[in-house]
Amino acid sequence: MPLYVLHAKDRPGALQLRMDHYAAHRAFLEGQDEAGLVSVVMSGPLQTDDGEMMTGSLLLLEAQDREAVDQFVAEDPFTREGVWGEVNVSRFYRRRTPGRASSGGR
Repeated sequence: MPLYVLHAKDRPGALQLRMDHYAAHRAFLEGQDEAGLVSVVMSGPLQTDDGEMMTGSLLLLEAQDREAVDQFVAEDPFTREGVWGEVNVSRFYRRRTPGRASSGGR
């Protein structure tokens, strides 16, 4: 299945909103493998340069197609609750690392 990168910037002043909905966001991410359309390969918060504040999210997703990723984004609690402002999704091709098998083929 193809890989997709989700890069989401929080709305200005959304830190408290992020914290309020963090548990629901984590539960949503953890339930994705069971749903079968999108698998979260890795995820984590974006931070300010000093590491003091979260400013968004970066996720590497494996999905059947872009439509599944768009549905994933729409259903994520951070989208529904207005934490994320700008969200960009790009298909990603992981180049083969020497000594490792490639994934996310064309």
